[in-house]
Amino acid sequence: VTIPTHYALHEAYPNPFNPTTDLRYDLPEAGRVSLVVYDMLGRERMTLVDEFPAAGTYQGTFDGRSLPSGLYFARLTAGSFSQVRKLMLVK
Repeated sequence: VTIPTHYALHEAYPNPFNPTTDLRYDLPEAGRVSLVVYDMLGRERMTLVDEFPAAGTYQGTFDGRSLPSGLYFARLTAGSFSQVRKLMLVK
């Protein structure tokens, strides 16, 4: 098992997507992690992850079945690190 050397939120796959997409992220150390999806207006639409995992590589799945088509943003926060990726839901 390889421990990542830096924090990263990778591109969603697939993207554009319908109805689900996977978000992979790397954590070089243990700590509180949140992965939240927001809509274009900045409203929180779904929390995918809110936990205290060990260092490693993880994946969260965004299921957009209950949401309208459009542009969404996934934000990974871990300690002082934060990164955002665009997600395009096409129905």
